[in-house]
Amino acid sequence: MVAGVIAAITGFASSFALVIAGLHAVGATDAQASSGLFALCLVVGVVCIVLPLWLRVPVSFAWSTPGAALLVAAAGTTGDFGAAIGAFLVCGALIVVCALWPALGRAITRIPKPIASAMLAGILFPICLAPVTAAIEQPWVAVPMILVWLLLVRLAPRWAVPAAMLVAAIGIGVIAGPSAFTGDAIVPRLEFVAPVFDPFVIVSLGVPLFIVTMAGQNVPGFAVLSTFGYSPAPRPVLLASGAATVGGALFGGHAVNLAAITAAIMASPEANPDPAKRWVATLTSGVGYIVLGLGAGVATALVTASPPIIITAVAGLALLGALTTSIGAALDDARHRLTAIATFLVTASGVAVAGIGSAFWGLVVGGIVMLWTTRRPRTEPDA
Repeated sequence: MVAGVIAAITGFASSFALVIAGLHAVGATDAQASSGLFALCLVVGVVCIVLPLWLRVPVSFAWSTPGAALLVAAAGTTGDFGAAIGAFLVCGALIVVCALWPALGRAITRIPKPIASAMLAGILFPICLAPVTAAIEQPWVAVPMILVWLLLVRLAPRWAVPAAMLVAAIGIGVIAGPSAFTGDAIVPRLEFVAPVFDPFVIVSLGVPLFIVTMAGQNVPGFAVLSTFGYSPAPRPVLLASGAATVGGALFGGHAVNLAAITAAIMASPEANPDPAKRWVATLTSGVGYIVLGLGAGVATALVTASPPIIITAVAGLALLGALTTSIGAALDDARHRLTAIATFLVTASGVAVAGIGSAFWGLVVGGIVMLWTTRRPRTEPDA
């Protein structure tokens, strides 16, 4: 039970600011962003309770942190939050299709690792630069935050990002004053957002969100469970991920997937020496997420009151590990390093062509470069 509580707190505190910043970036108002965070906490909590009770396996879920980073990187893709909701719904529907049509799931997982990893690295790179910029623009908040993070990375890595977020929250509170955290806005509430299905937004936001959620979270989530000896059937897990994404999207949430980092807390012997009892930890984390969701309004007020660079800097600290892993995976195969670099550069550039964002074009360019550089030259016939 303690492991589940720790996992919920760690998952929430390390990335809630990134979720709110991402929703703001694609057109959400403060109320809609608060609703989106609350909805994500509720649907994550429900699936973390229902599936472990059913399967008796420590299957745990979380919102898509790489997906939230994608939203931040896609700022300017759309100012219509309804169009973003349409893209979120398409993402959830595609995950459900993966559950019902395994061939699609296999196709997504077979996207060449240099391309998928480089795309994710390109999404994360601008965000991970933010701590450097924040240290110059807002040193009184950013420098203590970075120092606390650096200290705990050595002494207690699990708590490094939550502690950095706490330091940032104290600094923001001092700057903004108590008036920023009063009024009806801090009361958690769900706000329905009517979806708009814009083809350009679906291609530039919905499809990349689906890919990073599947390849960057769901697949590693299954790998973590396998590491600790669990092999749940993919269909109910992916159905839960897709259904939770669709349900949360109607109220502003972006995507729900298998947990990976926090899953290791709950599926490992740290949770319980008996593998048959570790599912209790994921159930407890579900309850924890629902309770933490009640603070969505306060969390949104905190992010709104903050200088934007501070929130992005916290997110950058949280994503440094993911950036390191994705860069390493992208460049692991020497034969495809040019492909990986091309994908990374196009994605990180933030360019939009024909209204379609850079993550999609990164995939396209990476695929073209890989096909061109790996195509075998024709041999001349003997004379």
